[in-house]
Amino acid sequence: MASSRSPDFSTLPPLTSLSRRDLFLAALVPALPFGSVAKAAGSPVPERYLDAVNPTALMVMRQGRLVASHGEPTRKISVASVRKSLLGGLYGIAVAEGRIKLDATLCELGIDDVAPALTAEEKRATVADLLMARSGIYHVAGYETAEQRRTRPERGSHPPGSFWFYNNWDFNALATIYRQQTGEDIFESFERRIARPIGMQDFTVSDGRFIGDARSRHPAYVFSLSARDMLRFGEMVLGGGAWQGRQVVPRQWLADSLTAHSQTPRGHLGYGYLWWVLDPAVFGPGAGIASGYGGQHIAVVPRQGLVVVQTVEQRGRRARTSGFVRLLRELVES
Repeated sequence: MASSRSPDFSTLPPLTSLSRRDLFLAALVPALPFGSVAKAAGSPVPERYLDAVNPTALMVMRQGRLVASHGEPTRKISVASVRKSLLGGLYGIAVAEGRIKLDATLCELGIDDVAPALTAEEKRATVADLLMARSGIYHVAGYETAEQRRTRPERGSHPPGSFWFYNNWDFNALATIYRQQTGEDIFESFERRIARPIGMQDFTVSDGRFIGDARSRHPAYVFSLSARDMLRFGEMVLGGGAWQGRQVVPRQWLADSLTAHSQTPRGHLGYGYLWWVLDPAVFGPGAGIASGYGGQHIAVVPRQGLVVVQTVEQRGRRARTSGFVRLLRELVES
């Protein structure tokens, strides 16, 4: 049932700090009906896609103009593996500040795990190897999907840096390294260093939590985000890490993150630093997706000035990344 309450503008930035684009978003997004699918007039998103996926929210921004907003953009959803690209932004800042070194090995950092512990060979993996999902460490990890458990290679089957595998051990250990090397909590750091500077309207530190697993020392870090906050993050990435004249995340870091360091078996998707990289032959350079299980996505396509975000709470329909990529292609070609 749609709510009859008035929009709450108390969390918006002061009007003096808002750009014309922000004023447009502030006027449109909070006014969308709560608990319904609000379809923007002239939306470029096909009805068949909305019917098939049933997104909780889907937003499309092109060249700084919001051209589609469906569903509930203020509703917070657990965004699954989108968390990895969010952490990637924090890594870019920490690396630029010299607090984390990409060539540091796990041995040098003192990173290990519960029995069966890491071998000396596995401890040769570097921070960069983990960012690229090429650590060669196939220890059991928390928050894994059934596919990850089923397809995980045998321990010791690939030396560090030699083989790509979408590996939650790498992603979870990166959180441990971040906390250890910076002395900062991930969620407090994200709020202070990224969410607040770019004017996210809904995220608070309490929207992050750790999920532990007794089989590993390295817990998963889980974010809940609204679609409109995801859109802000995507806009910042599209802008090369800058927001209203302030460099929030280093431009070169995002360029490196959205460059394919590995080709993957998932269609034409490559993998950079904690980002899926779209086929440049179709989408142009620097296009990529932060993607989470069940249909959680932030896509950026610089050549088109395009940001598309999606959340899906009812995941029974299995909104697949391949379907979202097809939607992106339709939007690019329209």
